[in-house]
Amino acid sequence: MKNTALTETHIALGAKMVPFAGYNMPVSYEGVNIEHETVRNGVGVFDVSHMGEFSIKGPNALELIQKVTSNDASKLVDGKAQYSCLPNDKGGIVDDLIVYRKSEEEYLLVVNASNIEKDWNWISQFNTMGAEMSDLSEEYSLLAIQGPKAAEAMQSLTSVDLTNMKFYTFEVNEFAGVKDIIISATGYTGSGGFEIYCKNKDVKQVWDKVFEAGATYGIKPIGLAARDTLRLEMGYCLYGNDINDTTSPLEAGLGWITKFSKDFVNSEALAKQKEEGVSRKLVAFELDGKGIPRQGYDIVDADGSAIGEVTSGTMSPSLEKGIGLGYVPKSLSAAGSKVNIQIRKKVVPATVVKLPFYKG
Repeated sequence: MKNTALTETHIALGAKMVPFAGYNMPVSYEGVNIEHETVRNGVGVFDVSHMGEFSIKGPNALELIQKVTSNDASKLVDGKAQYSCLPNDKGGIVDDLIVYRKSEEEYLLVVNASNIEKDWNWISQFNTMGAEMSDLSEEYSLLAIQGPKAAEAMQSLTSVDLTNMKFYTFEVNEFAGVKDIIISATGYTGSGGFEIYCKNKDVKQVWDKVFEAGATYGIKPIGLAARDTLRLEMGYCLYGNDINDTTSPLEAGLGWITKFSKDFVNSEALAKQKEEGVSRKLVAFELDGKGIPRQGYDIVDADGSAIGEVTSGTMSPSLEKGIGLGYVPKSLSAAGSKVNIQIRKKVVPATVVKLPFYKG
């Protein structure tokens, strides 16, 4: 099992460590609800250094990215990032990712930890145009500093105007006394904040300075359990749960990152699917009764017949009710539709709702 450069720091802070995507990761420190509220109302820091980073460079870098990703990366300008996915050739998704444009001929792809090797191999097979590819995953650490107080708390560490950074933009600048850090106005919590990419050798200094600067703002370390409840309250897809090799981006509600203005892997089949319509859709639901929906639980109709399954579910700390995502027939996908969740031997009624669950 791999460690991040901060593993010893997490252990010293009393984190509960678990294996995640081949890494030894902090799942919680004080408890998921406390950590969740810290991010929703203040500022918290996640070590997400297990994520993968690929550099794509050269005159044909954009051509390769356009071929393998579903979104239109030609719309990017320097300092802009884009959410996208890697469609496979069978109608499913290899991974979801973020594409950063550093310059006309240099891009950074940030991929999920569990898919680093899979994604690398997938992209490589389409690199017939000779783009320069480097896997930087082992060299880089990534901190997600999230919450409504993040900009104010971190401003003393950089000359970049954090408050006025627009969502999905980034700058390469000095941060916490370290040069050439990527400061990115991204994150998977729905409460604002930044993601900080730095070399492994510098991350301890950055971590310490971040906690120093954030002390008066009540900054706390946050584990992966709260990251999951935070992203689920926003309805953000998690690879391996809500999207995978068998789910189409159109079924998953990711039509907005699937642009048919260009040719990409399997674009013809996905365009046909868009035209004909999908038979199932990923929906968000709230339980009408008591219970906690969990991944793998059946979604059943009035007769008790399985019509789908829960892909992600939890007890929402902000809403104090059971919430989840799952695939259901298209006829039951409109907001207000009634479904039932089989929770062990009990059938609990639920209502399909519009995302996000958490309105802020």
